[in-house]
Amino acid sequence: MNLSDLQNKEVIDISTGKRMGNIIDVIINRNGEITKFILEERKSGKHIFSSSKDELSILWKQIVRIGDDIMLVNYKESEL
Repeated sequence: MNLSDLQNKEVIDISTGKRMGNIIDVIINRNGEITKFILEERKSGKHIFSSSKDELSILWKQIVRIGDDIMLVNYKESEL
């Protein structure tokens, strides 16, 4: 699987059902293993033309399942 394949998947938190955003980057350790995914989160409630975006980090161990269209995660800020 390529990074471009992952970037097309919707990331959803299984505990809240919230759409978290899209993957924009990955963090790889010295052994070549993915340790984190960086997501671009668009804040809701902003003006439609607003470009205000925040970034979230998802640890590899927080991923529950990677499907054809979505990635399910168990997101807990305290684990970051």
